[in-house]
Amino acid sequence: MLSYLLKQPPAPPSGDKRWKLVGATMRRYGYESYALIETMHAVQEAFGFLDEEALRFVAASLRVPLSRVYGVATFYHYFTLKPQGRHTCVLCTGTACYIKGSSKNLAAVEDKYKIKPGDTTKDDNLSLLTARCLGSCGLAPAGVFDGEVVAKLTPDLVMGRIARWMP
Repeated sequence: MLSYLLKQPPAPPSGDKRWKLVGATMRRYGYESYALIETMHAVQEAFGFLDEEALRFVAASLRVPLSRVYGVATFYHYFTLKPQGRHTCVLCTGTACYIKGSSKNLAAVEDKYKIKPGDTTKDDNLSLLTARCLGSCGLAPAGVFDGEVVAKLTPDLVMGRIARWMP
């Protein structure tokens, strides 16, 4: 637990005060590797996404391989590696949702807004994301619109939800 005293963590990438919040999270866990996910949550909460600079800083601070940090960042759908739009649409592509038509919902958004999963519209208004599973199989096909889970989606319902956000 006191191993962090033996080696000083690296300086934050910039003087941005948000790094102090991230540093406090790592200190709370003694700069131990088991604080990886919690630290990544702190970075994403502070900055909105995890860029390469942040991933490198977390890896060095917690003394874990960069590949492990990147692996965690890309495995969990909560983490994002680029800035998000003002609104997010997460469509489930898990088995139950796929069988019930989630691919049609996804295609409708891609066609209308000319974006692919992981992209944001040019006006930074909408980010389209997919999830391997939302854990809401009984609601299939499901999606999450700005944090609100919505069940039994159809292309018309998805487009109606998104239309509320678009100019």
